[in-house]
Amino acid sequence: MTAAGYGRLEDEIRRLKVVERPAVIQAISEARAHGDLSENAEYHAAKERQAWIEGQILELEDKFSRAEVIDVARLAGDTVKFGATVTLIDEDTEQKKTWQIVGDFEADVKSGKISISSPIARALIGKKKGDSVEVTAPGGARTYEIGRVQFV
Repeated sequence: MTAAGYGRLEDEIRRLKVVERPAVIQAISEARAHGDLSENAEYHAAKERQAWIEGQILELEDKFSRAEVIDVARLAGDTVKFGATVTLIDEDTEQKKTWQIVGDFEADVKSGKISISSPIARALIGKKKGDSVEVTAPGGARTYEIGRVQFV
C-alpha cells in the first residue's frame, strides 16, 4: 500500500469511529424512545446500520494492521512494479492513458489508480519502456506500448 493509501485508510477508520458510530448510537436511542421495538422499523434499520459500521471498522482495522507501506518516492528504475506510474499507448488508436499501480484498497480508476491485481497491472509488471503488452480484460484483448515508467 502506498503512504497516501495508508493515510486514507486511517482517515476512513477515524471517520467511522468518530462520526458514524456516534450517529448510529444516537439513532438507536431515538428509535428506542418510540416504544415497542418489535415493530419499530427505525430501530431495526439503525441496528442493521450499526452492525454494518462495526463490520467495516473491523475489516479496515485488519487491513490497517497488516498493511505494508511502500514509499513510492524512494523507488526508481525502468521496470514496472508496484507504485509505478505508467503511460500506455494503445497500439490501435494511439490513445495515451496513464495509470499508477497501487494496492487493492486504494484503487480508483477515475483518478488513474489501478489495483496491482487488475488484468492491466498484472500484464505490466516486470516490463520496461518500449515493451508491447497484450492485456486480456473483460472488454476484450488490447495491445499497448509502454511509453513511460516513473515513480512519483
